[in-house]
Amino acid sequence: MAEYINRQWRLAARPVGNFKPTDFTWHEEPVPDLAEGQILVRNIYLSLDPTNRIWAAQDSYLPAVPLGEVMRGVAIGVVEASRHEGFPVGTFVQGLLGWQLYYVGNGQGLTRIAKVPGHSLLLYHGVLGAIGLTAYFGLLDIGRPKEGETLVVSAAAGAVGSLVGQIGNIKGCHVVGIAGGPEKCRWIVEDLGFDAAIDYKHEDVAAALARCCPKGIDVYFDNVGGVILDAALARMNNFGRIVACGAISQYTSEKPPTGPSNFLLVISKRLRIEGFIVLDYMPRAQEAIPQLLEWVNQGRLKYRLDVVDGLENAPQAVQKLFDGSNVGKLVVRVSEEP
Repeated sequence: MAEYINRQWRLAARPVGNFKPTDFTWHEEPVPDLAEGQILVRNIYLSLDPTNRIWAAQDSYLPAVPLGEVMRGVAIGVVEASRHEGFPVGTFVQGLLGWQLYYVGNGQGLTRIAKVPGHSLLLYHGVLGAIGLTAYFGLLDIGRPKEGETLVVSAAAGAVGSLVGQIGNIKGCHVVGIAGGPEKCRWIVEDLGFDAAIDYKHEDVAAALARCCPKGIDVYFDNVGGVILDAALARMNNFGRIVACGAISQYTSEKPPTGPSNFLLVISKRLRIEGFIVLDYMPRAQEAIPQLLEWVNQGRLKYRLDVVDGLENAPQAVQKLFDGSNVGKLVVRVSEEP
């Protein structure tokens, strides 16, 4: 398949602190001929996620990306050549296709998807893929919000947090979002229907939580960890639930993070803290997807995409997740959507 030239970002070094340009190397090579049972996928949209930093740096729920290998990443693509009867040419797929233009493999772990009438394939990155499943199952299965309860969401203008707050609103919660900057705070209140927003860059979060959550916090959906987790712990009600989804404030730290100073409140307030990985919920995806799509079509669940053009820009674009400059789901357009 010499007419296909693959373009890849390979991991060159374990990141220390923020990603640096020298952590990746650009590589080009002809795509090999397909063996029986293999497929060739052209990547269209590459998702950039905080977990990219974890995958590059260390073993976690998945092994660290080996140095010299293609950087791991979730992407949506289309099958352009196939010797696999389960993936005919023209099939759209989503999965760990990597930071590259073309994927060649047996399709293990890939999910077949179909275009939804009236929507771009970006709907899967915005709502119907891992982001939407994270918000849906993290809040409803682990947080278990009840009507009238107070839900607080950190990184509320991010891909997951923005959906969590809206689902909480649908379930009848008083929803408070924590985000960075007045524009993000305006967006989650005026456009997404959050009841209140706290600008952690310009406000004392602990004082703002006391003001916005006069009845305390029943469910805290944590995407950041650190001092904001500490502030939320201090406002939790007895038998409150904390959904531990991420800790992006600590991913680039060069020193081991200190534990929350308010952690003893977990005992006295009988709190439940539970972490989760969305991969555990993939077998249950069809429980969530029809409901998520219904809410989207009803206009009750909105999403925003921050789309960067060009695979060559992926190493620079991923930094937006850590400097807070992205709003909504961060995606790289690798090639044109059919």
